Amino acid sequence: MKALTWQGKRDVQVEEVPDPRIEEATDAIIRVTSTAICGSDLHLYELLGPFLDKGDILGHEPMGEVVEVGSAVRDLRVGDRVVVPFNISCGECWFCRRGLQTQCATTQVREYGSGAALFGYTKLYGQVPGGQAEYLRVPLADQNHIPAGSDLPDERYLFLSDVLATAWQGVEYAHVPQDGVVAVLGLGPVGQFATRVARFLGHRVLAIDPVPERRAMARRHGIEVFDLGDDTVAELRDLTEGRGPDSVIDAVGLEAHGSPAISVMQQAVGLLPDPLSRTVMEHAGVDRLAALHTAIDLVRRGGTISLSGVYAGDADIMPMKTMFDKQISLRMGQCNVKRWTNDLLPLVEAPDDPLGVMDLVTHHVPLERAPEMYRTFQRKEDGCIKVVLHPDRTGTAAN
Repeated sequence: MKALTWQGKRDVQVEEVPDPRIEEATDAIIRVTSTAICGSDLHLYELLGPFLDKGDILGHEPMGEVVEVGSAVRDLRVGDRVVVPFNISCGECWFCRRGLQTQCATTQVREYGSGAALFGYTKLYGQVPGGQAEYLRVPLADQNHIPAGSDLPDERYLFLSDVLATAWQGVEYAHVPQDGVVAVLGLGPVGQFATRVARFLGHRVLAIDPVPERRAMARRHGIEVFDLGDDTVAELRDLTEGRGPDSVIDAVGLEAHGSPAISVMQQAVGLLPDPLSRTVMEHAGVDRLAALHTAIDLVRRGGTISLSGVYAGDADIMPMKTMFDKQISLRMGQCNVKRWTNDLLPLVEAPDDPLGVMDLVTHHVPLERAPEMYRTFQRKEDGCIKVVLHPDRTGTAAN
C-alpha cells in the first residue's frame, strides 16, 4: 500500500509499504477514505524527530471502511463505515471506565512514562503505524472505532477522530460560567471548533489569531475576532469590564511564536544525536510559551485556563507567583475522544450542521500530495487551515 512516512526533519514521503494485517484477534483493518493532517503532526515534521525512525507511518485522524476483522471482534463487520479515534484504549480498565481513555492502563507506554498509545505519533506513544495511508490496522477494534452513517459525506464524521472532540473537551475543561466570556487563543482547526462549540453552548467568544484567513473563517460563525498585537490583552480586558475573560482556551501549544531563544534551542536539539536529543527533550524546557503566558495575563482573577494545544517540555518556566496570586485554575491533557462521542455524534449528523463541520477544510487532496501539503500547512500559505488527504483518489488537483 501507499503511506506517508517520516524520513527526517521537514522530510515526509509517500512510499510503498507492506499492507497491515491482523496481528491479534481483536484487530480490524480499514480501507482509509479520508485522513487529515493535524497541527500536532507538524511537531513530528519539525521537532520530535528524535522519537521517530525513518519509515514511520504518520497520521492520527482517519476514517474509512472495514475490510477485515479478527476472530474476537464482536461489534464490527466488513463493510462498516467507521471513524478511528486518535488514542488507543481498552474501554475496560480503571481509567477507561472513568472516561480517561488517554490514560488507558492497557495501552500506556510505560517505557517513556506516557499515557495511552496513539496512532502515528512517535515512540513516546507506542510508535503505532498511523492513518495517512491506504489501509490501517486498528487494535482493540471494538473499542477504537466510532460508527458512521452511510448517507453523509466523510467530512461530517472525520473530525470526531480528534480535533472536534479536542475542541469540545477544551471548552468543557474551561468551565465557562453561564453567560460567561471565553477567549480562544489560536484559530487553527481546534481553535475554530472551540469557538463554535463555546458559542453553541451560549457563551460569548473572543478569539485571537494573527492570520487573516483564520480570523475570516471564525467571523463567518459569529465569533468576535482580534489580531495579535501589543494592545490585544488590554482591548479584551476593556470588553470584559476590566476583569478579563472568565476562561481562556490555549489552542496554540508549542507552535506559539514569541521566544527566539527557545527557537534556537529547538533547532539545536534537532542537531544532537538521537539518544542525547531524546534526553534533552524529555527533561528540558523546549516550548515557546508566549500563548500560555498570554492566557495567564488575560484570564480574569479566579478564572480558568484550558490547554488544548500540545506542549512538550518538562522544565518549562511558569510564572507561578502570578498564577497563585490570580487564583487561576488550569486544566489540560490529550483528548479522551470516546468520552465525548455521544455528545458530538448527534451534532455532526444534524441537518443544520450547528458546529459547521462542513466549513473547516480548505484543501482536499490525494495522498500523493501530502508532502507538499505539510509544507503549505506549516507555512500557513494558500489560506491553509485544514487539509484532508484521500488515499482513494489520484491526480494532483484539489477537490
